[in-house]
Amino acid sequence: MHEDEPPGHPSGPRADGADRPRQDDGLVSAEYHYSDEPEPRARRRARWTLAAVLLALFAAMLGYRVLTVGRLEETALFYVGLPALIAVMVVLLARPRSPVGVATGATAIGLLLAGPLLGEGLICLVIASPLFFAVAGFIGWCVDRTINTWSAGPSALVVAPVIALLALEGVAGVSYLPRGSSGSAERVVDAAPEQVAAALAAAPEYGEVESAFLTMLPFPAPVAARGTGLEVGAQRVIEFTPHHASGPGSPPARRGMTLEVVESDVDADSGRVVFRVTDDTTLARWLDLRQAEPAWRAEGEGTRLSWTLSYERTYDPSWYFGPVQEYAVGEAAGYLADTFAASAVSAGPPTGGRPAR
Repeated sequence: MHEDEPPGHPSGPRADGADRPRQDDGLVSAEYHYSDEPEPRARRRARWTLAAVLLALFAAMLGYRVLTVGRLEETALFYVGLPALIAVMVVLLARPRSPVGVATGATAIGLLLAGPLLGEGLICLVIASPLFFAVAGFIGWCVDRTINTWSAGPSALVVAPVIALLALEGVAGVSYLPRGSSGSAERVVDAAPEQVAAALAAAPEYGEVESAFLTMLPFPAPVAARGTGLEVGAQRVIEFTPHHASGPGSPPARRGMTLEVVESDVDADSGRVVFRVTDDTTLARWLDLRQAEPAWRAEGEGTRLSWTLSYERTYDPSWYFGPVQEYAVGEAAGYLADTFAASAVSAGPPTGGRPAR
């Protein structure tokens, strides 16, 4: 620095007496000072929480891969075990102020990241999301209580085995409730029994699904059917909305279901027919549909029509998926009852059908 350089010169001293960076041949060298003050506690806690969440999600991803290889992704070990794992890891590693909030938040992030990768498995993910959040929140609360209060120790000894028993349902065929179940629906149709029988014997014309539960989720819907008759051996081949397995632009995969009449008892005023499912590339991902049974009988000036769908539950835990699947199958039975009621009415006076009470 030259002695005759004025204070305002880039190389001269600053007016406040502080040193300026030295400028040599257009190059500026500057000194950087790092603070030795400790990182604020809140920021450090946030960083640990984020690290714990990421580590927990990574562990859950590895757990999912292991369960998939072992074909255990439809068991309670997935729907109860994984959210419990996320909650335990987050609470133990991060020790957040709000363990329930962080555990459920980490679970929400995991669900959002997994959703686009699961394809039609997204249906199960959406249905099971309340279970994921409930397990994560409960486990997070229990672990936090156990760590912070000595009195919660004995209760943890009770909660841990219960959670383990719940998570093991479905492993090695274990089921706490019967797997076989059914869903049914009835309609009183303003048509004669022979008109209802004729509608059941013909290939149906499927309409829009009106059930809020079935339309809220991307369930496959029937679009066409082939086959006629109610005698034993008669078949129905039902075509459903196609499935784009590889994403947009990929050729759609056809989905369908084949049913065969195995029992038939039809007379002038009533009837009962049992269709057995012989092939299913549509619903097998969510449940094992076994048979469909329409029955009808004369009632007053109309006909009471009922549909019963029998199936085997394939998802666990039973206490959660049992009622959910039974409700969904009941809604599907109601859709079939409405469809064939409309077909029967169209052959006679167009007065429509009404739900049975």
